[in-house]
Amino acid sequence: MFDRNALARGLAEAFMDGAVSLPYALLRSYRALKLTDTECMLVIQLLAFRQLEQNEFPTMEQLQERLGSSPAIVGQAMQKLVKHGFVAIDEVIDPVTGVQSERYNLSGLFQKIAALLAAEELPIRGGSAADGPAQPGGPDRARPDRSGIAGVAGGAAASQPNLFAVFEQEFGRPLTPMECETIAGWIDTDGYPEELILFALKESVFAGKLHFRYIDRILLEWSRNRVNSVEDARAHAQKFRSGRQG
Repeated sequence: MFDRNALARGLAEAFMDGAVSLPYALLRSYRALKLTDTECMLVIQLLAFRQLEQNEFPTMEQLQERLGSSPAIVGQAMQKLVKHGFVAIDEVIDPVTGVQSERYNLSGLFQKIAALLAAEELPIRGGSAADGPAQPGGPDRARPDRSGIAGVAGGAAASQPNLFAVFEQEFGRPLTPMECETIAGWIDTDGYPEELILFALKESVFAGKLHFRYIDRILLEWSRNRVNSVEDARAHAQKFRSGRQG
């Protein structure tokens, strides 16, 4: 006769053998770091892939399957982690084969946790809510961040288009981590306004050249010509098209 109890015991032992080493400080500090439950779980999944499957660069599809979330939600979470320095993407070259690959680097996250502990903004060991420092924002502090990219960008209205969702809609697929990092670089490093990035995306669709390299070339060309707004870009594009027709 099939012994379900024996099977359950065996599975439980197998699960214990496959445990993931998870920093306790992460579970206690992710709220203070303004990470949502989804973002924290994404970090945990990255740790699990690395420790148990020796996979240092899981695909977005693998992460979406583990989290059970839509491509847009996982893409937004990954973008926020990269944008705020919790996660970086390193390029590594195998010294034997010379093959280049990528891997997620979580050192930024742990440095931020250590900084909280060093500043005594977070007790090293937990206690009751009354024992620890008050959390900023009162009761609303525990609410998940559903503002997406607009909120990450700094108080933008929720009605503004979600930058990553628009890109995924136009490309017809989830963005890769490198593509997310490229968009974050356009915003943080290059200082392009989000509406200008969206207009560059529109121009690439209009030209029938929907790929990131072409969009980057458009933005670089605008930057060289001191195009700082959608109105400037529209006028520049019109002038360029008129010149070609002439």
